Amino acid sequence: MRPTFVNIGERTNVTGSARFRKLVAEGNYPEALSVARQQVDAGAAIIDVNMDEGLLDSVRAMTTFLNLIAAEPDIARAPVMIDSSKWEVIEAGLRCVQGKAIVNSISLKEGEAAFLKQARACLRYGAAVVVMAFDEQGQADTLARKTEICARAYRILVDEVGFPPEDIIFDPNIFAVATGIEEHDNYAVDFIEATRWIKANLPHARVSGGVSNVSFSFRGNEPVRRAIHGVFLYHAIAAGLDMGIVNAGDLPVYDDIPAELREAVEDVILNRPRRDPALTNTERLVELAPAYKGGKSEAKGPDLAWRQAPVAERLAHALIHGVTEFIEADVEEARLAAARPLEVIEGPLMDGMNRVGDLFGAGKMFLPQVVKSARVMKQGVAWLLPFME
Repeated sequence: MRPTFVNIGERTNVTGSARFRKLVAEGNYPEALSVARQQVDAGAAIIDVNMDEGLLDSVRAMTTFLNLIAAEPDIARAPVMIDSSKWEVIEAGLRCVQGKAIVNSISLKEGEAAFLKQARACLRYGAAVVVMAFDEQGQADTLARKTEICARAYRILVDEVGFPPEDIIFDPNIFAVATGIEEHDNYAVDFIEATRWIKANLPHARVSGGVSNVSFSFRGNEPVRRAIHGVFLYHAIAAGLDMGIVNAGDLPVYDDIPAELREAVEDVILNRPRRDPALTNTERLVELAPAYKGGKSEAKGPDLAWRQAPVAERLAHALIHGVTEFIEADVEEARLAAARPLEVIEGPLMDGMNRVGDLFGAGKMFLPQVVKSARVMKQGVAWLLPFME
């Protein structure tokens, strides 16, 4: 069984969500709160809040938004990651957060004196810290640089500051792959191997990263980006990745990625030897990508071919994919064919949830998807309850 991966919701970030940025800029905080609520409902265990935008008063926006979150129990149950490149914004956030916060981020880029000052402040506030693999020479982009900087930061935090090692979260920098630049081809492998090294050599430290960065070169092709995220997470979680900033409601089931696309993406992520001497792995993925783009112009509805399967298989499909639309009709069909309503729960519904558990245990499903599966199961059981009573 793999360790549980913690999803950090990315949509409450003005640099990553145009909608959220517009709402905050307009001062429409009630609607901005709904973005946070959607992320929590979709399975985000932590929400990342970033107000770093040139035209915003970032300190005021961070303070206002975090104070509003504190008054919303359904959102406040998720810890907050205060995300900013400006220390005054981070400190303003730390004054607002109730309970334990996570600071994203501190680093050695301005030298040890500034790093020590910020780390000691975070310790006073009782916050965990995300430490970027970034020092006076710049961001780490190779395995050797990532491990060197993380090891140095760990020793300073643990030995000099007295920071609890379990409150240290390293971000060894996820960079875009498939850019067409050969020097970038090993970026995903370097992150995955740095994760493996940190987990083996820096006791109790955790590892995180901004997952959407890895697919940046395919902006505009969301199906391919989702496939890249799914494949990258599958391998990074196996190496020990504890958490990641993701769009919690938009992760694919690994086994649902079309085989041809999944193979091409894995060649890129793992920088595998070329299958076709005439094409690089990136060129092969670029050639395949348009076939998976889809788009509004096609006006395609959902693929309902699965509706032709036997009822037990339909119930399993609904549970695995979080589809609620047909669950009551399918449960009723199964009930009419069963001797007792309880047999539907103990039979096809539990079989479907067991498959969900197997996929989650293998790292092929993520927590937000399991949350959706549980909702489908709850709806199916609710339909059966009156018949059982």
